[in-house]
Amino acid sequence: MFGQTSKESRPLLVSFSGIDGAGKSTQIELLRAHLCAAGFTVRQVAFWDDVAQLTHFRQFTSHACFGSEQGVGTPEKPVNRRDKNVQSWYMTAVRLLLYFVDSISLSVAVAKMRRGGADVVIFDRYVYDELANLPLRHPMIRAYVSGLLKLTPSPDIALVLDANPGQARERKPEYPIDFLEKSRAAYLALSELAREITMIAPGEVSEVAERVLQAASVKVSLREPQSAKPALDEILALRENSENAEAAE
Repeated sequence: MFGQTSKESRPLLVSFSGIDGAGKSTQIELLRAHLCAAGFTVRQVAFWDDVAQLTHFRQFTSHACFGSEQGVGTPEKPVNRRDKNVQSWYMTAVRLLLYFVDSISLSVAVAKMRRGGADVVIFDRYVYDELANLPLRHPMIRAYVSGLLKLTPSPDIALVLDANPGQARERKPEYPIDFLEKSRAAYLALSELAREITMIAPGEVSEVAERVLQAASVKVSLREPQSAKPALDEILALRENSENAEAAE
């Protein structure tokens, strides 16, 4: 779907957000492969690893204070995480401070990316994923979010992958289903505050990938739309063959 574009002075910024288990990693992988196949240079940035501040301290406190289990949950080995799902007034106060610091760090990181050599920079999570942890029903919190969004650089393409909380938890069992339901509602509410967000409807991997490509094509020059389908099918087939080979080992 993507054609060659003229070189601009700054790269295109794309962000992926959504509840845990929504399929962000898969869709990032597919979009990156599609862009690279179209001749674009792509850089990927992990918000937690490359942008968020005091991550070791935050991980330690969630483990020591709240008994959060470490690791990434899988269907074969669920994990009981207790961090962003711990909701209290004092944790909200801490998050307000941390998210402000992270927004400054994000602004610095984006400024560096703008001067980089990549055509496209893909963010695996963005400030939206932090703001969705706040109690957005309170007017003061909504005012804080609106102010922080004005201070933080917006991606050229801000995608939030919507997902069924039950299915998401099956893929990545880390948080209780009621928290995932609240988290999904928070992303929907956040999209009303951050108008740049594009919500991607849930579906099969290939269907979501097509929706992602369609949303991204708004900012990228196009070839014939039909060219996306064979390339996407090829990427999905390669990915499926790789997963089958790993399962056979």
